[in-house]
Amino acid sequence: MLSDQDRIFTNLYGMHDRSLAGARKRGHWDGTKEILARGRDKIVEEVKASGLRGRGGAGFPTGLKWSFMPKESDGRPCYLVINADESEPGTCKDREIMRHDPHTLIEGALIASFAMGAHAAYIYIRGEYIREREALQAAIDECYDAGLIGRNACGSGYDFDLYLHHGAGAYICGEETALLESLEGKKGMPRMKPPFPAGAGLYGCPTTVNNVESIAVTPTILRRGPDWFASFGRPNNAGTKLFALTGHVNTPCVFEDQMSLPVRELIEKHGGGIRGGWDNLKAIIPGGASCPVLRRDQIEDGIMDFDWMRENQSSFGTGCMIIMDQSVDVVKAIWRLSKFFKHESCGQCTPCREGTGWMMRVMDRLVRGEAEIEEIDMLFDVSKQVEGHTICALGDAAAWPIQGLIRNFREEIEDRIKARKTGRMGAMAAE
Repeated sequence: MLSDQDRIFTNLYGMHDRSLAGARKRGHWDGTKEILARGRDKIVEEVKASGLRGRGGAGFPTGLKWSFMPKESDGRPCYLVINADESEPGTCKDREIMRHDPHTLIEGALIASFAMGAHAAYIYIRGEYIREREALQAAIDECYDAGLIGRNACGSGYDFDLYLHHGAGAYICGEETALLESLEGKKGMPRMKPPFPAGAGLYGCPTTVNNVESIAVTPTILRRGPDWFASFGRPNNAGTKLFALTGHVNTPCVFEDQMSLPVRELIEKHGGGIRGGWDNLKAIIPGGASCPVLRRDQIEDGIMDFDWMRENQSSFGTGCMIIMDQSVDVVKAIWRLSKFFKHESCGQCTPCREGTGWMMRVMDRLVRGEAEIEEIDMLFDVSKQVEGHTICALGDAAAWPIQGLIRNFREEIEDRIKARKTGRMGAMAAE
């Protein structure tokens, strides 16, 4: 159990003052000038040593990502872009940071930009986050007025500007290169890699794209030391993390706790247990809609971190769990996700453009029990042809929920097909 003094986000529920004065009272913006005085290399080394991995879903080591930025300028400016597009269904953690603790993000943006030699950072916030944008912009204005950012930020001699850019609500713009295209005023379509953003990103300049939470935790890590952060969680899964529980728990919530805790402990302690008791649990999606679904028996002794989820054929993702009890028609739930991914595909790659629609139409028939048993394997096959064959990860995101369903709930699909054939469909909950 994480003790209160180890929490990074001290105003997660908006109980306290979110203004600059309130943030300073809670220890933010404390000694920022001294942190910057350590120099670029030292900051990057400390973030590496902390073991922080990207909090947006992919889990790439943050310090390593920062180190890809060029050490010497070739005349082009460098940029930090903060991904606040949080469009993954079931995920709502970054929203709480921007709404209630925005100064953690702004201070993090300054420190991270300095560490990468960027004099400007852009926060790309999703279209639906209206109040969050207002809270964040008010906090940015406060920081400019107080001299914490802008010319000679924090009296460090470093000039730094922070811009807030509002998206229009497209899921694909959460993919880092599609986000950059959108930021440049173009259609949000992912770019081919290479070149990677660290070589040619925003406006063709060296760019690092990081998640809101990844940036917001860095000032506290640098204040308290990388060893403190690394002391939480298992090796390679270090630190504290914002988790969320949605669905059939008694108290849905967003909360901060340490990595690598048992799944059951998180649900019982923070979510108040499953609606109707643990035995009423049917399945969980561990970290946002694109993670493969897991059955209750698979997570009895499950651990909530990157490595355990990967070893058990799912994904930790954003750490925002969707919980389903026995009342859920899991085939229909995954059909709904396949509909979402089809709708959000940008249409640039043929496997994704055609495959997401094809998978959704087969799922359509599976839900109604109108398919043949052989089509289950065919659907799995097609999902494998989409996965890994597209420019960005949306193809994978569309394939994984379906693969998880077929791996873990195949008998439910088969029962439905048999019920339709024998005229027992009225007994099924699908209609």
